[in-house]
Amino acid sequence: MSAVGGPAFAQGPGGRGRVNTPGGLAGLFLQRQGQRRRESSWNRDGRNADRYQIEPGATHVMADLQGAGIIRHIWVTINHQEPDYLRKLVLRTYWDGQSEPSVEAPIGDFFGVGHGRVSNYWSLPLNMVTGGGPESQNRAAMNCFFPMAFGDGARITVENQGDEPTLALYYYVDYESFDSMIDEALRFHAHWRRVNPTSPRLDLSNRANDFPRTNEEVNLDGAENYLVLDAEGRGHYVGCNLSIDHLNPIPNFNWFGEGDDFFWIDGEQTPSLMGTGTEDYFCAAWGYPGGFNSMPYHGISYPVAPEEGPERYSGKWTMYRYHVEDPVMFQRSLKFSIEAGHANVHANDYSSVAYWYQTLPHRAFPTLLPVADRLPVADQESQRSFWRTF
Repeated sequence: MSAVGGPAFAQGPGGRGRVNTPGGLAGLFLQRQGQRRRESSWNRDGRNADRYQIEPGATHVMADLQGAGIIRHIWVTINHQEPDYLRKLVLRTYWDGQSEPSVEAPIGDFFGVGHGRVSNYWSLPLNMVTGGGPESQNRAAMNCFFPMAFGDGARITVENQGDEPTLALYYYVDYESFDSMIDEALRFHAHWRRVNPTSPRLDLSNRANDFPRTNEEVNLDGAENYLVLDAEGRGHYVGCNLSIDHLNPIPNFNWFGEGDDFFWIDGEQTPSLMGTGTEDYFCAAWGYPGGFNSMPYHGISYPVAPEEGPERYSGKWTMYRYHVEDPVMFQRSLKFSIEAGHANVHANDYSSVAYWYQTLPHRAFPTLLPVADRLPVADQESQRSFWRTF
């Protein structure tokens, strides 16, 4: 599999730099450049309390790196007693002394599962590992393997926007240090968005708006689509996770998909990449007949509904698609959106994290939603809403 690893970057002697190994499994026999480094939460006095607490409103700096390098791996696990803490703790990264973060997302969503939940899933760039008994409920080890290059410093922070202290934040930040970084190295970005509810084209409480009727709706401009990414600069998009809470089904039709993906590259008026349905963009078909699945580049990291019955597609879902082998390149700008059901007929809870690489500075992110607007819909309310229109 070619995507076991990507190139390792190093500066060539007296030159602009060069790509010195293919990296990963394929390049393990080749000599590597740079120095291996780590920031972690290890207890500096040698005891076993290898963690930090974060008081409400406080920010902990996980890494404040100098010079040039590439972050290769981030591992985090957390003990926080609030049920929705994964939406209340915010992860940010800053590259090369920039004042604006290039990564800003609730920490759980960043690692690939939405709704403030955890799940035992894996993909090539991201995974979660759940464990233990009841005391470990809604806790996970979370891993990121997206390479993150920097030329003049890097800073990673976690802010506790909850009402209670984070009792334990454990982490590793594994990176390579170089004398300088090649000019071609783009900077990693990730950004979270949410719309709850999406704007429906039809009133689905009207029983006449059944599946055949909704299929007659037309959407060619994508103006009311759910926006996943709106970037300016030069770079490439490498994927997203999308979380949906299915609150507003079509009468007697429980499927939340059929929303097409639209990509506008470099300011074009008509999207040059057009999709055929939500499940199709996420590399599945015919709904999600297999339920939960996790694969290197695509999968369903969080379903809660049973595999059969009318409630099969009710409740909370997270799906992911990573363009490791097929990034979407742009020279000036990229806009990516997806319909909330065919032609945006649904009023559902949509949230997402987009991942991409680009030049600095990036377009300023919209202001992160306040905590109250980030919290997931209560499960009982989600089910009541589903059955109200189904």
